[in-house]
Amino acid sequence: MTGADTTAHVVIVGAGHAGGSAAAFLRQFGWKGRITLVGEEPFLPYQRPPLSKTWLKEEMDAASVALRPVGFYRTNNIELLPGVTATAIDRDRCTVALSTGENLEYDELVLATGAQPRVLAVPGHDLRGVLDLRGIADANRIRAALIAGSQLVVIGGGYIGLELAASARSIGASVAVIEREERVLARVASPILSSFFQQAHEARDVRILCNATVAAIEGDAGHATSVRLGDGVRLSCDVLVVGVGAGPDERLARESGIACENGIVVDLAARTSDPHVHAIGDCTWRPLPLYDRRFRLESVPNALEQAKQAAADLCGRPPPTPEVPWFWSDQYDIRLQIAGLPFDAASVIVRGDPAAGRFAVFHLALDGTLQAVEAVNAPTEFMAGKSMIGRRKKVVADRLRDVSVSMQELAR
Repeated sequence: MTGADTTAHVVIVGAGHAGGSAAAFLRQFGWKGRITLVGEEPFLPYQRPPLSKTWLKEEMDAASVALRPVGFYRTNNIELLPGVTATAIDRDRCTVALSTGENLEYDELVLATGAQPRVLAVPGHDLRGVLDLRGIADANRIRAALIAGSQLVVIGGGYIGLELAASARSIGASVAVIEREERVLARVASPILSSFFQQAHEARDVRILCNATVAAIEGDAGHATSVRLGDGVRLSCDVLVVGVGAGPDERLARESGIACENGIVVDLAARTSDPHVHAIGDCTWRPLPLYDRRFRLESVPNALEQAKQAAADLCGRPPPTPEVPWFWSDQYDIRLQIAGLPFDAASVIVRGDPAAGRFAVFHLALDGTLQAVEAVNAPTEFMAGKSMIGRRKKVVADRLRDVSVSMQELAR
């Protein structure tokens, strides 16, 4: 089947950044048949990164976070089914069962089901007011509760938790962050970066408690009012947000017999073990050819890359060139940009001065190949590093550390 077949029907399950982008790329790459986009939320496909930042500060609305205006979908004959859940896949009949009772037939299926937040399994986790942040509805509940003088407790010191903390402080709320590991960002950043961000938050009066376990969430009249830690310390809260990570939403694929392994297993064309099913975005366990391994990525760039892969494959186009994974986070006036992943890193080189708030952390393999860069307010280091990672560039550590040697020279 090629994109020129006007009778072919692509059903995309999941109307987030990955699913919405896949629909657009299909039309851009020449798909002539039907496209149906099924989304659980009653919104147009939208950007999620602003939800922990500008959305909470009421600097954006639904129109400004939408990926594309509603007219785009009408003009490109993309059928939207908002507020509809896919409940099962029948691969023999090529149908998707919907919460409406309908069985939607497909010729090709794209799964863009994303990730689901992990539940904090402690007493009181089901009290009212225990919130997480995955979508607009969650962000609206947090935004409504966050006011100047309110007390926010965030369980989980990852990027989402720290972005929430920064947004809450800008509103005038008091904030405490609880992290079970010995440092914030322990699973996603170098110790140097963790230390920098912890100091940045503490300088703005955010209370950070590491090596802290949550024993229970306590409440009054069914509503969460405090968090009790393993050492007996109690933290009062008006707002409680749990951000302890997310797992791939692979249920539909797994229950229909599609191969899964910490996500839906796909190749570089986003194809699953079923020749008529592709999968993209946070839900996938995908190859990373730069690092000769598989991994699951949760990022907008990954969603866009795999949306292109799936659309190109369905339209019979050559696959796009594999990209360097990259990520970002905005906290206060700090812009963090990360390129690559520090697999097999044997040394860490700091370029610049963390105390000055502008520096980069480079991760080198044993042979000097640049594996990853974490750049804080350092866009030149980020862009040059990203290029070097993609070209598997080897660098000399002392030259990389020496700021008198330009990044342009190092990247040649």
